[in-house]
Amino acid sequence: MIDTRYIGHRFAPYSVPVEAGRLRFFAKATGQTDPVYSDPAAARAAGHPDLPVPPTFLFCLEMEAPNPAAVRELLGLDYKGLLHGEQGFVYHRLAHAGDTLTFEQRIEDIYAKKGGALEFVVRLTRVSNQHGDLVAELRCVTVMRHASPVSAPAVSTPAKA
Repeated sequence: MIDTRYIGHRFAPYSVPVEAGRLRFFAKATGQTDPVYSDPAAARAAGHPDLPVPPTFLFCLEMEAPNPAAVRELLGLDYKGLLHGEQGFVYHRLAHAGDTLTFEQRIEDIYAKKGGALEFVVRLTRVSNQHGDLVAELRCVTVMRHASPVSAPAVSTPAKA
């Protein structure tokens, strides 16, 4: 069982620069056709200082952590049983190419279902820009699936003749 004493555990914050080239690549990879996300001139014409950061790109930047496996290692989770449960975000303000975003992760909750066969780890990440303004709050739920206990085979008794 995952030790619930880790609820509230905070990881060291880290910062990631937002590069325009990565934003253009992300726009292309996700089929984004609005030039605001790939052409700095179009972004400026739309009132942005540079290319805006799509909210889902924040999850990509979150993987830039110095140790992306820190949660798994801290909790002793076996990678073979891990599942992606869900993710979501609350978006507070736009970020743009050229910004430096700081990610502060903490374990929000740990709980079990199905008699402990499934354990859930809820991680919240606050994302702030270089001015200290809150950009977004990311929520990720990881599921640890445990193998079902092996039950003894049923014993049959021969029928009487």
